Amino acid sequence: MRVSAGWAARLGALVTAMVLGAAGTVVAQTGTAAIFGKVTDQQGGVLPGVTVTVSNEATGITRSTTTDGSGDYLILALPPGLYSVRFELEGFRTAVRENVELPVDLRTRLDVPMELGSQAETIEVTSIVSPLNTTDASLGNVITARQVGELPLEARNVVGLLSLQAGAVYVPNTTVDDPRNGAVSGARADQSNVTLDGVDVNDPQFGTAYSSAVRMTLDALQEFRVTTSNFGAEAGRSSAAQVSLVTKSGTNEFHGSGYWAQRDTAWSSNEYFLKLSQLSQGQASKAPRLDKKIFGGALGGPVVRDRLFFFGNYEGLNELSETPVLRSVPSASFRDGVLLYRCANPAQCPGGTVAGFTDTHPVPAGFFGLGPDLLRALDPLGIMNPGKLLPD
Repeated sequence: MRVSAGWAARLGALVTAMVLGAAGTVVAQTGTAAIFGKVTDQQGGVLPGVTVTVSNEATGITRSTTTDGSGDYLILALPPGLYSVRFELEGFRTAVRENVELPVDLRTRLDVPMELGSQAETIEVTSIVSPLNTTDASLGNVITARQVGELPLEARNVVGLLSLQAGAVYVPNTTVDDPRNGAVSGARADQSNVTLDGVDVNDPQFGTAYSSAVRMTLDALQEFRVTTSNFGAEAGRSSAAQVSLVTKSGTNEFHGSGYWAQRDTAWSSNEYFLKLSQLSQGQASKAPRLDKKIFGGALGGPVVRDRLFFFGNYEGLNELSETPVLRSVPSASFRDGVLLYRCANPAQCPGGTVAGFTDTHPVPAGFFGLGPDLLRALDPLGIMNPGKLLPD
């Protein structure tokens, strides 16, 4: 069976998305979450040896640890998401905290007091989990899956969300080599570091703002964090922003979506200089064409419940566009063989007229004009005219 190059590329992208979805539990230095805290009794005394278990019902992920001699616990390298945290110790009631959100690249603190009683008894913990980062000096915001899905985006481009933090700037209309198009805290665009599920996906060729070597669609992105400054050694690599992207993973339930987005030129405003050019030629003001049709779908679910999952996302783009270009062209007098020079002393150049090949052209005050005849007299060998503007 013969497969076209276009369909082969689409199939490869789909397989890549499914593999990334199935590999959502891979441990990495970045792109993961952590939870820590202290367990005490009702009088505030520390409790060592408490079994702490975190579990994600959507994927069946379960991790356990025990508190140390100071009553502290720490669980690292958890895929971002909603977790249930369970605390168990003989002689104390089991404490459970539901729906603890663990964002990407953040350590969430959860301190829990335990009550005396039977371990078979369970109490629900209502300790407040602070959304503020109190564990290190890093600055940056986490954009959650809900925000990713609900915030308006031009052409469903995720890049537009990456600048939604203090100190980050994104200017999409600049040239590729412009260092200002993705400045974060004053740093150059090519000094940002981008990871996808903890894997380095920086684009070494262009180094444009917030871009990666692997294109990320909106429906395949679960959440991300842009750390603008004071990041730890686990990020590093570059001096500017640290961008951590996390893809969606399948869960124990089947979920899917379909979408269609359309942008028409009818809703565009005209470019200023293009409008002036059209009106000067007696044409109607008409914006350059920019039509986009974006369509696709996503599907995720279990292959083996609590063990293996799949997630796939296909997105297509049909685009018709025009780009106005500003060009400098020779003036009418220059095309007719007349050169105009600005005088060092405008008072000595009252202006007048000068004859070209086919017509006579006015010379403004303060300028001196050279026509074809005078140019031949001043330059009989053609040194001033290597391009042979003037005929022999």
